[in-house]
This record gives sequence, structure tokens and C-alpha cells, in this order.
Amino acid sequence: MTIIAGVDEAGRGSVLGPLFIAGVAVEESEIPMLKEIGVKDSKLLLPAKRRKLYAEIRKLKVQVAWEKIDPERIDEVVIRGIRLMRLNYLEAQHMARVLSQLRFDLAYVDCCDTVQKRYGYLVADLLLETMQRKNAKSVSLGEENPYRKKIVSEHHADVNHVVVSAASIVAKVRRDAYISLLHRKHGLFGSGYPSDPNTKKYLKMYAERSETLPSITRFSWTTIKNLYQPIEEKTSLMDDFSSGP
Repeated sequence: MTIIAGVDEAGRGSVLGPLFIAGVAVEESEIPMLKEIGVKDSKLLLPAKRRKLYAEIRKLKVQVAWEKIDPERIDEVVIRGIRLMRLNYLEAQHMARVLSQLRFDLAYVDCCDTVQKRYGYLVADLLLETMQRKNAKSVSLGEENPYRKKIVSEHHADVNHVVVSAASIVAKVRRDAYISLLHRKHGLFGSGYPSDPNTKKYLKMYAERSETLPSITRFSWTTIKNLYQPIEEKTSLMDDFSSGP
């Protein structure tokens, strides 16, 4: 029986909190069940519906895995990483780690690169390296990599493939749960996205008090750089928040 996997992320554009990568693998014959219970891209679902679907997905005959990438690690690659080895590369590394925990014959990954095939090959090569370390075997990369034929990288895969939609729900629900824990420790800061008014208010409060921002902050994001410019250089902070480095 053919096993199809899907991988997606949640929290890439957030300025507060971690990025989650999740994967779901299911027998091809079970894919209609995902559609039947209403699985779709998590961005199209309200939080309560995502949580309900997450519970229903876990009841099916599926494999589920996820990885968490902390803000400190994101800052490290954004600030110090060499070209082509920054956030996209970090995300590909963790997609490979997620896939290494799943059995699959074909995997669809949501592509964050402008070049779909290049990103798919990157995930495949990183997966092969991961499996090599796990099994302590020497494996050739490049054209000899069998995973290059098993991994399909697509833009909007979370919309086009229901198994990737399922992965997007898992990633989003896991991240939302983690954000709730962070609220208890750091105070209510909303979703953590720069477009969220509650997140804007939270960050502006720190800047006005000249306090050090919490450890959950992605200091490499333009949002944070703008906060700490001299006052005369600031231009409508509340209206000019950007969402990335």
C-alpha cells in the first residue's frame, strides 16, 4: 500500500514565539477520510475547528511528527547564515527531520523557496544526510539520492494536497498550544504575528519602557529593528510593522 506524506509549517512570519514544522503520513486509501472530516489548509479554519480536526486526524491511521524551531536558532541563521543557508535552509533541515520520523513512499512539502524543484532537492539531500547519521552508513548525495524521486516540493501544497493540509493543522495546533504556555510566562501578546494589534501593543510597550524584550523575540526581524530606531527616525510604528527579517 502506498503511503503519502505531507509537511508544512506554522509561525514562519511570527515575530514572537517558535516556528513549528509538522508532517502527516497516511495510506493512500485513507486520504478520502481526511477530506470527509473536513481537512483543509489551517489558515482557512477557525482555532476551534482546527483543534477539533487535529483530534480527529489523530484518531485515523496516520503517522504524525513535528519539530519546534526556537527564536534564538532562527536569529542565528538569519543574522549569521551565509546566502542560501538562512531561514529556508533551516526550515528544510527540520522538514527533513520530520520526514525521517515517518514511513512514506511519496511526500509533498509546502515550498518556501522561489524555485520549487531546488527546494525539494534540498529537503531530499538533507533527509538522506539525516538517515545516514541515524544508520551510521555512508550514502551518496545528488542524482543517486533516492529521496529526490520521493519528495515533491510545491507552492500552495497546503491547498493542493489534503495530506499537507492535515500537516498544516498539526503544525498550527501545536504552535497555538505552545503560544498559550508562553502567554502564562511572558504575558498576553496575542498571536505573535506583527499584523496582530495585541502583538504590536505588547512590543511597543517594551520599547516605550526601554526594557529588554523577552527571550521569545526574533531580534533579527525588521519589526524589532524599527522599534529601537531613534525616535526621530520612527515613522508610524503602529502602521509600519513588517513581518520578516
